[in-house]
Amino acid sequence: MKQNLALYRKYRPQTFSEIVNQERVVKTLTGALSQDKTSHAYLFVGPKGTGKTTMARLLAKSLNCENRKAGEFEPCNKCSSCQQIDKNQAVDLIEIDAASNRGIDDIREIKENAQFTPNQSKYKVFIIDESHQLTKGAANALLKILEEPPAHVVFILATTEPEKMIPTIVSRCQKFYFKNLPVSLIQKRLAKILKAESIKHEDGALTLIAQNSQGSLRNAETLLEEAISFAITEDKEKITKEGVKDLVGLVEIKAIGKLIDFIFDDEIKKALSFLDEIIEEGSKPEEIGRNIINYLRKILLLQIKADLDNIDLLDFTDEEKKALQERAQNYSVQDLQKNIDLFLAAQKQITISPIGQLPLELAIVKSIKG
Repeated sequence: MKQNLALYRKYRPQTFSEIVNQERVVKTLTGALSQDKTSHAYLFVGPKGTGKTTMARLLAKSLNCENRKAGEFEPCNKCSSCQQIDKNQAVDLIEIDAASNRGIDDIREIKENAQFTPNQSKYKVFIIDESHQLTKGAANALLKILEEPPAHVVFILATTEPEKMIPTIVSRCQKFYFKNLPVSLIQKRLAKILKAESIKHEDGALTLIAQNSQGSLRNAETLLEEAISFAITEDKEKITKEGVKDLVGLVEIKAIGKLIDFIFDDEIKKALSFLDEIIEEGSKPEEIGRNIINYLRKILLLQIKADLDNIDLLDFTDEEKKALQERAQNYSVQDLQKNIDLFLAAQKQITISPIGQLPLELAIVKSIKG
């Protein structure tokens, strides 16, 4: 029976060379593997969808690869150990979601399991995702294992919120920080997937998906999968930009910039009319509000730091970066602060408003310079 895998699982990197935008993490881990100087505990920190679990599985695969020779670091992906991990059948790779298995009894079970030698592999590897969600008792129990781990055990903890973990656990682990991905890299990855799937796409469709993935490759791949399903349902020959917008109500950054120009020029009628136009095209009010706040914040930061390199612009194309610089020269800090406050307040009201776009309309009206 053919297994239908989600795209992010089907195209999960199988070697360290396939990992993008995490060069420092890859270089350090592969160096340790090639020198046989790996640790018994790791902590992977970073936003969701940036490859923490993928890297953890790669590390586990390399550690237990039957064909990896001294001085090498890549898994062979051919031996029984590698293939079992790829098929999620490896008994010596234990993956735990601490969001749902967070109690002290769950960690005690891990402790008991850790005492036994691996069934088939060199190491028994435990991957604990969302590790910051462990209860205090469970965290203390885990700490005891980390302080005196069996030689055949490796722990890989992953978290989006390291500040919520007890410091003693953090201190027992080698820490690695994962970065969000820029639009350009996400676009290339999505294009590669579509080529492998023999699916055509319209110019701009992948840009729109990448810009609205918040730097997360997993988010982008999930959105792409929805776009593929939508195109098939609508009997389309390729993924279109309009199809993507209709599907999930995504917003173009260029459109947000135009709307902001109307607001700062006191072109209230044009701003309200353009807002209606964006919403009629399928963009959701909450997405519009989020993007307005994000755009205004970037302009404010650019005015303060005066350097594009010091600002997170992963979701901006080169053309949009240039437009951002121009707006930073035209808007005052006072007006930026005022409008950020207005749209932050509007964003809180959108979900409870009987008319979703009404809070945005009121924010636009209130933005008129007095």
